[in-house]
Amino acid sequence: MKRLVRTLLAVVGVLALVTVGAVVYVTTFFNPEDLKPRLVEVVKEHTGLELALEGALSWSFYPRIGVSVAEAEAWLPEQPDDAVPFASFGHASVSLAFTPLLKGEIAIDGLTLDGVSLNLVRNADGEGNWESLLERLEGRGPDAEKALAPASAGPNLDDSGGLSVALNIASVEATNSTLRLVDHQADQEWLAESLKVSGSNVNPATAFPLSATFSLKRFDKLEGDRVTALHSDIKFNSQVQLGLADQRHVLSKMVLETNTQMAGISESQQATLSSDELVLDLTQQRLHMAPSKLDVSLLDPRIGDKRLPLSLGFELESSLADHTAQLRDVTLTGPDSLSLKGNLTLRELATAPQYEGQLRLEQMSLRPWLDRLHVLPSMAGTSSLSDVSLTTPVSGDLEQLRLDGLTLVLDDSTFSGNAGARFDGQRVDIALEGDQLDLDQYLPSDDAQKASASLPGITAAVAQEEAPALLPASWLAQLDETVALKLSELTLGGQQFQDVALELQGEDGKHRLSSFDAGFHEGRLQADGQLDASTSPMEWQLAPRVQGVRLDALLVSLGEDPAPMVGSLDAQGDLTSHGNSRDALLNNLNGTIDAKVNDGSIPGNNISQQLCSVVARFEGEQATREWAEDTRFDEIRGTFQIRDGVAHNEDLLITLPGIEMTGEGRLELATRAFEAKGAARFLDTADAACKVNPRLQRVAFPARCEGSLDSDSSEWCSFDVRAFSRNLSELAGDEARGQLQEEVDERLGKEINKHLGDEAGEELRDALRGLFN
Repeated sequence: MKRLVRTLLAVVGVLALVTVGAVVYVTTFFNPEDLKPRLVEVVKEHTGLELALEGALSWSFYPRIGVSVAEAEAWLPEQPDDAVPFASFGHASVSLAFTPLLKGEIAIDGLTLDGVSLNLVRNADGEGNWESLLERLEGRGPDAEKALAPASAGPNLDDSGGLSVALNIASVEATNSTLRLVDHQADQEWLAESLKVSGSNVNPATAFPLSATFSLKRFDKLEGDRVTALHSDIKFNSQVQLGLADQRHVLSKMVLETNTQMAGISESQQATLSSDELVLDLTQQRLHMAPSKLDVSLLDPRIGDKRLPLSLGFELESSLADHTAQLRDVTLTGPDSLSLKGNLTLRELATAPQYEGQLRLEQMSLRPWLDRLHVLPSMAGTSSLSDVSLTTPVSGDLEQLRLDGLTLVLDDSTFSGNAGARFDGQRVDIALEGDQLDLDQYLPSDDAQKASASLPGITAAVAQEEAPALLPASWLAQLDETVALKLSELTLGGQQFQDVALELQGEDGKHRLSSFDAGFHEGRLQADGQLDASTSPMEWQLAPRVQGVRLDALLVSLGEDPAPMVGSLDAQGDLTSHGNSRDALLNNLNGTIDAKVNDGSIPGNNISQQLCSVVARFEGEQATREWAEDTRFDEIRGTFQIRDGVAHNEDLLITLPGIEMTGEGRLELATRAFEAKGAARFLDTADAACKVNPRLQRVAFPARCEGSLDSDSSEWCSFDVRAFSRNLSELAGDEARGQLQEEVDERLGKEINKHLGDEAGEELRDALRGLFN
C-alpha cells in the first residue's frame, strides 16, 4: 500500500514539475509580442476586421496562468484609416485553470474586458455597418461551432494532436464599456454607457447566470444643440443557455428593470419585465416568451400627484421569418378596478405593424381615471360613468384603431355596433345602436350647451378655446367623421325623444348633418344642416321640421304646467348663424320659420265668450248661452322672419268659430324681450259664436302686448282702449259723420263709462281685459 501511494505521489510530482517547467520556460524564454502578427492575421481571416494591437501583450503565471492585451482597436474593411474604430477595448485578459492542465485540458478560468467600445452606424437607406461582419461570421459558423464544442471529460487529444479546449469559463466580466448606434435614417443616436456584464460558469451547453447594468440615452438630433430625449438606467439578470450548436438560446428567470427619465417630465418612470422563460430559436426563426409580466410605475403631473401602478401579463409567440406575433392571455390591471383582458395577433412587424384580436374591459368606474387625468367633465349625474364595460374585437395599426362588433355598457345604456378613430384625433367613424341614453346626466347641470368642450377625449384639443365656446373649433377644423347613431330613447335638455336616428359626415372641417329624425311628443322632429369649422368664426346652417307635435305636452315639459295652449304643432325653418357661443349664435341668427297649430284650444279662458259679452254690452243685451271653459280654435299660423337675432312677424292669424284674430310683433332672442299688437274681428259664418250687428263686424278689438318671456305672462297684454275708440270712430265716420259719431262718443266717453254707467262700464273693461290676458 505504501509503495502504491509513493508511486502515485511520484507521478503527480513529475506531472507538476513538467507543467511548472513548461510554464516557466514559456513565460521566460517565449516573447508574447511575437504572437501579435499571428493574432492580427487570424482576426482578419475569420472576421475581416483590421486589428491594431497598440498595447503590450503579456503573460501572467500567478495566481493564474493567462495572457492579457492592452489597447486594441479594429476597423471594418470599408472604413477609412482616420475613421473612428468599429470596435476597441482598453484591456483584455484570459486566464486558464491550473488543475485541468494536469488532465490534458485547457479550461478558461476567467475572461475580463475593460473599456470596450462598439460603434454601430445605420445609413440613410437603413443599412448597418455591422451587416457585412455578420455575414462573414455566419459563413464561418461550422468552424466556430467546432472550436467552441466542449472538451471530453478525460485528457484526450483533439484531432490535430493538441489539447482539448473545455469552454467552461468560470468568470466573464466586461466593465466600463460603451455601445453607440448612430441612426442617420431616423436622425437619432442611442448610447449605452457604463456597461457592465458579468457571468459565471459560462458554458455553451448548460445554463449559467448572467447580469448586466448600463445607462441608455437617446438623442433625437445628430447635430447641433442636442437634448437627451430619454435616459434610462437598466439592470438585467437571467439564467442563460447559449445553445450555440443548435442555435436555440434560452433565458430563464429573466428580470429586466428600468428607471427612465424622459424629456419634459421631471419624474422618472419605472418598469420591470419578468419572464419564466424566453426562447429564441434561430433554426425555426421563432421567439417564445412563457407567461410574463410587465410592471410599471408612472409619475407625472398629467396623471395625478401619485404614482400610477399598472401590470401587464401576457404570453408571446413570434415568427421572425413571417414578422408575426401572437399575444395570448393579455391582462392589464391597475387601481380603481381596472381589468382589461384579451388576445392580439400582430403582423408586418418589420415594416408597418398591424394588429387584430379581442378585448374585454371588466365593469369599472371611469370617474377616478378621468379625474386622475384631469379630464373629468362637470356632469349633472353624480354617478355618471361609474358603470362601464366593453367587449369588442379590435384591429388597427400605429395610426388608427377599429372596434368592429363592440358591445358597450355605459351606466344604464347598452350600445352595439362599430367604432374607429385615428390616434391623432383627425378621424372618427361611429355606427352604434343603443337602447336608451340620458344625455343630460353627462352634461353640466347649469349649462348643458357648454358641455361638449368638456367631454372625455377632446379636452386637450380645446385647451386653447375660450371658456364660453360651445364646440372645439380647432379640433373640428381638421376632423373627418362618419357618424350613424340610432337610439330607442334619448333624453336631452329635459326632452324625451324616441326612435332617434342621426347621420353625420365631415371632411375638411365641413360637417354635414345629413339627417336627424326622432319621435317627439307624439309627433316627429327632423332636421338637416351643416357646420363649417374651416372658417373663423364657424358658420352654421340648420333646417328643422316639426310634424304633429303635441304642443301642450311640449309646453308642460318646458315648465308650463298647466299648458297655456293645446294643439298639434307643425313647423319648418331655414336658419343660418355664425359664432361659437350661445350669445353669438343668437345675435347672428337669420332665417325664416313657418309655424302652425291645428285643432287646439286655450284652456281656462274662452275668448269667444269674452268677445260676445263685449258685443252684448254694446247692444244692451245679456249673453245667455252656456260657454265652454276653453277657447277652441281651428288654426294658429304665422311666418317669423329672423334678422340678426330679432324675430319679426307680420301675419299672425288665429281662427276661432266666427272670429278671426290677426297680429304682428317682434322678439329679441338674446334678451327675450318682445312687443306685439293684435286685433280680433267677428265673421259672418255658420259656426259664429254669437250674433253680431253687421256694423260691429267691421270693428277690430285691439290689444297690445310687451314684456319679457321670463316675466309673468298675466301682465303681458292689455286691451287697447284708445285704438278701440278710434276704430269705432272710423266706423261712425263711414256711416254718418254726425249723429252716429255723437252716439259713439256718448257711449264711450271717458273710459267707456259715460254711456254704460259705472257698473256696466267696469264689467265691460273686465271682459276686455280678460280677453287679452
